[in-house]
Amino acid sequence: MPRTKADDAPSILFINQHYWPDLASTAQHLTDLAEYLVDQGVDVHVLCSRGHYLSGSMDVPAEETRNGVRIHRVRATAFGRDSILGRIIDYASFYTSTLARVLAGPSCDYIVTLTTPPLLPLVGAVAQALRGQAYGIWSMDLHPDAEVAAGMLAEEGLPARLLHGFNNAGYRNADFVVDLGRHMKRRLRDKGLSDDQLYTIPVWGVEEDVSPLPHDENPLRSELGLKGKFVVMYSGNAGRAHRFEEVLGVMEQLDGHPDIEFVFVGEGPQKERIERFAGEHDLSSFRYLPYFPREQLKHSLPLADVHLMTLREEMAGIAVPGKLYGIMAAGRPALMVGPEASESAETIRGYDAGHVVDPRQEDDPEQVLHDTLLALYRDDKKCARLGDNGREAFLDAFEREVCCEAWTQLLRGQLQMKTPTAAPMEHETPA
Repeated sequence: MPRTKADDAPSILFINQHYWPDLASTAQHLTDLAEYLVDQGVDVHVLCSRGHYLSGSMDVPAEETRNGVRIHRVRATAFGRDSILGRIIDYASFYTSTLARVLAGPSCDYIVTLTTPPLLPLVGAVAQALRGQAYGIWSMDLHPDAEVAAGMLAEEGLPARLLHGFNNAGYRNADFVVDLGRHMKRRLRDKGLSDDQLYTIPVWGVEEDVSPLPHDENPLRSELGLKGKFVVMYSGNAGRAHRFEEVLGVMEQLDGHPDIEFVFVGEGPQKERIERFAGEHDLSSFRYLPYFPREQLKHSLPLADVHLMTLREEMAGIAVPGKLYGIMAAGRPALMVGPEASESAETIRGYDAGHVVDPRQEDDPEQVLHDTLLALYRDDKKCARLGDNGREAFLDAFEREVCCEAWTQLLRGQLQMKTPTAAPMEHETPA
């Protein structure tokens, strides 16, 4: 666990259900940040589980050090994401094991909790109350806001009100909270957080992981039989935060097109619905592939000509899909179905990196999506220009080095590290 008093390096304990070698987005981003901070001279520890993001346990040790990060894995169930009950049990077992470990283990300079599982920030609040522990929150999403927006909990019901109360207590008592954009920041202000607590740092992609690979140099094109195809890809979690009505309608409209192929990659609660729709309508220009390992993203993301993104209106500011930054890194245009007033849509439009179809702004959003997609299919130069814009913006504002350095500056201020050459930390990073 964290350092002893004899050590000079400042110590940070990150807590999240997932970490390397798991493929969850939060695991990958936390791994990037933890290893970056080690290079900055920080004594970094991570408290996580052995459970795989999808289901089952990983064959990993309870304690190990990787790239300077000391990893501590607590015992927890691993039913995975196949059922709501299984996820709740996993969350509860991880939460109780983590709280016991934090309260019984050595202290550290800072705890930083992520938001998987829900209510995890409350661990920091309890440690603060009982041990005087300083803590911050990396707010990857908002709970139970997401469950209420998805219709899983009634807004005025007792469970939602209790969860809001517990979660808000965790947030309000934090020394700092890192949000993912101005719409999430607005929601956090509504929960009673002050501007002095809030810092915006987006999640990121990695320049070395993904670049704009030409189709004729991509081995996956041949392996998957996609040479000569215009590939429309949805890559990532098909979750309850996402909407697929318009996407499925366009897939049906364009089925049988000689050049256009729809490729879905990943898992999620809506995968079964999407595959069932494809089967019921006998779609021939569609396939669903499992997640690619991180080391294959350099081939899988540039495989597409256009990447799809979706977000439900009520999820704006609650969930911020990190997949956008991989799309931008690959130099491909993003075609989003979702609210204009959201972090992702404003990034796409602000950098001219694709198109946004807002269902509440269009009389026939499915037809607009159809026509926009065909326009991109017919205009190679426009696709290339939008992709180039995205790649340039990615390198400028959403690459790992840029965002992890913003984190470093924030933590320097919190830890009062002596870094006279460091630029002052701002409350906003480029977005």
